[in-house]
Amino acid sequence: MCGSAARALNSVSRAAFSWKPTGLPQQTLAVAVSRSGVGLHSGAKTTATLLPARAGEGRYFVVEGEETRVAAEVANAEAHSPLCTALRRGGARVRTVEHLLSAMEALGVDNCRVEVSGGDEVRRPFGISRSLIDVDIPLLDGSAQEWVMAIRGAGQCAAKDSSGQKLEKLAPEIHEPVYLQKSDCFIAALPSSRIRITYGIDFPKVPGIGCQRFATVLDANVYSSKIAPARTFCIFEEVEKLRSAGLIRGGSLENATVCSISGGWLNPPLRFEDEPCRHKILDLIGDFSLLAQNGNQGFPLAHVVAYKFTTGHPVPRLDLINQWLVMPCILISYGICWEGALWAKKTLLSNVESIWIPLLRR
Repeated sequence: MCGSAARALNSVSRAAFSWKPTGLPQQTLAVAVSRSGVGLHSGAKTTATLLPARAGEGRYFVVEGEETRVAAEVANAEAHSPLCTALRRGGARVRTVEHLLSAMEALGVDNCRVEVSGGDEVRRPFGISRSLIDVDIPLLDGSAQEWVMAIRGAGQCAAKDSSGQKLEKLAPEIHEPVYLQKSDCFIAALPSSRIRITYGIDFPKVPGIGCQRFATVLDANVYSSKIAPARTFCIFEEVEKLRSAGLIRGGSLENATVCSISGGWLNPPLRFEDEPCRHKILDLIGDFSLLAQNGNQGFPLAHVVAYKFTTGHPVPRLDLINQWLVMPCILISYGICWEGALWAKKTLLSNVESIWIPLLRR
């Protein structure tokens, strides 16, 4: 493990976190598979080719024209990347990685080399003598459904290291509740025998979206049927402003759901009544995948509860995740009902304030 991610994980391990053997070998793809499409922000067509990787190598990206491996780890994540998760190392930056990483994390593709090619690569000044190759992962239909289909089509097998040996997969296990609240964003994790997610969003100015909540256990089958098909979404009245800022140039009614404040959804039907909330869970899984190290699991064995924990919010998801890892505290004795109204804003914030402020004063 390296960088801030290693320091954070080591800090948490002393109180609320440890690596748990799963009894299963690390996995990789059986054969290579490719998908092509436009990038969300660049609007350029790119191809992402997923190839088998050795046990212990983890998931990483290689951009055409730049041989540096960009590992899918927190240490390489840009803290302030608008409307997407971006990884950067050396002279390469890969944007909108969250949908692909979400699918690989949920389906257990622990080790994978992702080669990204094509498109109009944007070169920007990088230091004195280098430039930055900036590419997007194909957006496809705006969900992770096509990535799930690609992975299932390629098949999976046990990965082997350079010595031909299999490595047991480890999973991060939460022993004590941990949480972080900033502004009206909130995320918490409770000990659980299996992965569970409860998520809430609130768009009071957009009646077509409004306040939504979705709760589920998480495994490969649940993810494939209930989370992966959920598409990214945007507010119609914000589109021109975002495009003027050089963003979402590849977005369209074919790869996103668009909701107007006054007119509702412009391209119905939705795949789920609460599709926006489900898509935020998809993104969350992709971001948590960056906690994976050396081919192990990234998403913690816990019940993760989140409210308005989104990329579009002024507080980036990755910034919160990185802080959340090093801020353990005990919540169970407080007696909060996590299956009930925790996701509702007023109840959630009133509960948090009573313990968050005293914690900061310690």
